[in-house]
Amino acid sequence: MQLHIGGKQVKEGWKILNIQPDAGVDYVGDISNLSQFADASCEKVYASHVLEHIAQQQVVPCLQGIHRILKPGGEFFVSVPDWDVLCHLFINPQANVRMKWHAMQMMMGGQVDAYDFHQVGFNQAFMFDFMRQAGFTQMKRVKAFEMFEDFSAYKPYGFPISLNVIATK
Repeated sequence: MQLHIGGKQVKEGWKILNIQPDAGVDYVGDISNLSQFADASCEKVYASHVLEHIAQQQVVPCLQGIHRILKPGGEFFVSVPDWDVLCHLFINPQANVRMKWHAMQMMMGGQVDAYDFHQVGFNQAFMFDFMRQAGFTQMKRVKAFEMFEDFSAYKPYGFPISLNVIATK
């Protein structure tokens, strides 16, 4: 199985887990509780701009859950707002108020509903450290995934704002 966490876009060969039921959603649930999936049941897991919605103390247990459901050699594709990039945008003296407000929303969540709050921020050092603690053996940063229509390749000001990582079990 290939599991898209937080997705809505139906794509052949992928199952969708989303916190809210919707057309095309195969499983309703949360990234921090993958108990409905068997050990080593997924070849690939994809999560774009979902991991930052969990509490800080849940990051490693959540990543351990993803590690658990991946088959040996399986890959986890994760994209989160890159706090290093967003902090630079926020403190940039050339950035106007609208740009700084947008940077703050990308850091903290748009807060348009009960699920759109960010509870933790990531940069590459944090992400790689958390992934090692969860048992991942290889991590590499990539520019974008371009597998789904999502924020992994988002460039609102001409530069990417996402930290995109492929981690291998």
